[in-house]
Amino acid sequence: NERIMTKENSSLKDKVIGKVKEVEGKLTDDKLREAEGKAQQAKGKLKDKADKVKKDLQDKDWGDLKCYIGYGR
Repeated sequence: NERIMTKENSSLKDKVIGKVKEVEGKLTDDKLREAEGKAQQAKGKLKDKADKVKKDLQDKDWGDLKCYIGYGR
C-alpha cells in the first residue's frame, strides 16, 4: 500500500514539522532552530494560500477573456 504525497499533505507536513522544530528550539534555547521551525510553518501556510489562489483561478468563469488570450477557440 503506497502513500501518495499530495500538496495538501505536504503543506500539513511542513506546518507540523515546523511546529516541532519551533518547540524544540524553545525548549533547548536554540534560537536558530526556533526560527527554522517558524520559517517551515510559514512555508506550509504559503503553500496552502497558493493552492487556494490556484483553485480560485481555475474555478473562475473567464468568459470572453479566453478568446483574447488564445484559449477556447
